[in-house]
Amino acid sequence: MSEQSFEKALEELEGIVEKLEKGGLPLNKSLSLFEKGVKLAKYLRDELEKAEKKVDILLKDEEGKVKEESFQPEETDSEEEDTPEPGEDENLPF
Repeated sequence: MSEQSFEKALEELEGIVEKLEKGGLPLNKSLSLFEKGVKLAKYLRDELEKAEKKVDILLKDEEGKVKEESFQPEETDSEEEDTPEPGEDENLPF
């Protein structure tokens, strides 16, 4: 996969998901989009793993041990984003 930003790849994946969910595409086009989506999901997962490793390195103490710190995400005003819509599958690999 050519070098692209995480944000651009995520945006592209979201567009593919939207097209597939909308339906009405020929089978070959759907399969092609699905294949590209899987590749983008793998790329995004790999990028997240790299970022996690960088964070681990930054959190290491003087002895080289990773200091465990609990992550407290910022509170959001809307909880709706975390609630899946009816029919959404929470077990998708991407």
